[in-house]
Amino acid sequence: MGPAERSSMFNATFVRPAGFYINGFTDMSHVKYFYIFLCFVYIMTVIGNVFLLVVIYLVKSLHTPKFMIVCHLAFTDLCGSTALIPKVLDTFLFDRRFIVYEACLSYMFFVMFFSSVQSGTLVTMAFDRFIAICFPLRYHSIVTKTFVAVMLLFVWLFFLSEIAFLVGLVDRLSFCGSLDVKSFYCDHGPLFRLACNDVSLNFIAVVIVVVSINLIPLILIAVTYICISVALSRIASGEERLRALKTCTAHLILVALFFLPFMGTNIAVLISSIHPNARIMNSTLTHTIPALLNPIVYSLKTEEVMNAIRKLCKRNRLMNKVRKK
Repeated sequence: MGPAERSSMFNATFVRPAGFYINGFTDMSHVKYFYIFLCFVYIMTVIGNVFLLVVIYLVKSLHTPKFMIVCHLAFTDLCGSTALIPKVLDTFLFDRRFIVYEACLSYMFFVMFFSSVQSGTLVTMAFDRFIAICFPLRYHSIVTKTFVAVMLLFVWLFFLSEIAFLVGLVDRLSFCGSLDVKSFYCDHGPLFRLACNDVSLNFIAVVIVVVSINLIPLILIAVTYICISVALSRIASGEERLRALKTCTAHLILVALFFLPFMGTNIAVLISSIHPNARIMNSTLTHTIPALLNPIVYSLKTEEVMNAIRKLCKRNRLMNKVRKK
């Protein structure tokens, strides 16, 4: 059979469905309580990240390149949670499991895109800490607002093109069998495996994306902290080391919150067969909990933010006293 015949045969059997059905959890009792918990997570995520954005906006001492990155992370957390959680609640609390084809691909794109941008933002934060500790005298000349804006723009453009390519590859697949996506959203892995034609290119693209979102950022962050450790070991005073290390604790906690659950879930899937419900539960919490905890961690673990919150509280008290008089 020649290439032209194979092509015409493929076109004759190519099937693009009207949409997909999102399965979610199977045979799980009291599952609605989990979705109510997700609703609470979303509300608190919005409150926490908006609060952090407002504090940074109102306090001029926080208008620095470092907090420009923090602002960007809070904004990305908001966007990522908004792309995922409201639709999950609509799908399962109101039993609207059918999603049209185009909407499913858009859903997949935005969830994956904002998750990847969060990863890139954490790398940018690591670079900021690296310059601050290893080259303190040159920090303000290197890490400028323009430099940070260029770095963040690169993160957006790189992952925008990569995720768009990944999702675009789904559009070349033919779905002639089951349309049930065994996940809690239009998850790329469970969806492309439903295809009837060759998915090898999709699999290669997935590996590249997973490496660029999880492995490469984690390696870059690890390298920056090795350099930071070497720089700190040269500082004579233990008090100075501790002070410098304290500026990194919030970032290290954010890195652990974001990367460890992702790595744990992926390793568990590769080395053992975990129950679909357990995989969905892990994946859901991995996508939602970091965005909830990030503003809390940054508010409590960063001295500048705590001082800014105190300053705003004092300002509000003074204004209230003036109004009463």
